[in-house]
Amino acid sequence: MRAESALLELKLKHRFTNQELLRRALTHSSLACETRSGGAAAVSDNEQLEFLGDAVLGLVVSDVLFRRFPLYKEGELSTLKASMVSAAHLHGVARRLELGDYLELGRGEEMSGGRTKKTLLVDALEAIIAAIYLDGGLEPACGFIVEHVMDGQMVFDREAGTDIQPAVTNFKEALRDLAKVRKLPEPRYSTIREQGPEHSKTFTIEVRVGKEWCGQADARTKKIAAQRAARGVYERLVAETLEAPVEQASNWPPMNADEHG
Repeated sequence: MRAESALLELKLKHRFTNQELLRRALTHSSLACETRSGGAAAVSDNEQLEFLGDAVLGLVVSDVLFRRFPLYKEGELSTLKASMVSAAHLHGVARRLELGDYLELGRGEEMSGGRTKKTLLVDALEAIIAAIYLDGGLEPACGFIVEHVMDGQMVFDREAGTDIQPAVTNFKEALRDLAKVRKLPEPRYSTIREQGPEHSKTFTIEVRVGKEWCGQADARTKKIAAQRAARGVYERLVAETLEAPVEQASNWPPMNADEHG
């Protein structure tokens, strides 16, 4: 791997018994294809692990939300889940873990900036989840998902009374995904005003999602202003779902029948 695997294991908080699983999780298909065409020993890529990791991620997120919010309806749980497993959110998690530094890429993918590509990073994150699951079982996989994927998504921890920084990096995309899940119109952006001299303007961008949801933000560029406006509406949409009464989730993994007494 491009960076020391031990450093990544510290970030993941999981020491792999089978180091080959970690290596495979970080190996892109471009490298596997190049080794096959070059006559070298076959290299396994992370595509199958990505498939498994996506399933493990969905299971854990669904279970934790089900236990944490027992009074929520199916649609409300689906909204929260969709937000947490969205590509925009997972991309932010992968970037925080700096997974791009550890990817094993083919020469062509390396030259085209594969270490920063959203799809590659999200795929690698899901493959990492599968690798942890196969190496240590469901409990460490759940621990990783809860800490890195779920905690950063809750915009407000009501028990602690503190704000939690979300791991989302593209709020325009996250808002679009969330609006789709909530069956709301697609967000629409417009420039409300431009102020200041030509070389130092401030732009005010407004975003509207249907008739009820609207937000504005200022910035030196339209792109940044749009992201800020999208973030405001996105966080309000998530917070609205979180306003219902909740009960503390039970610990994972679920207790067996004997433990229930």
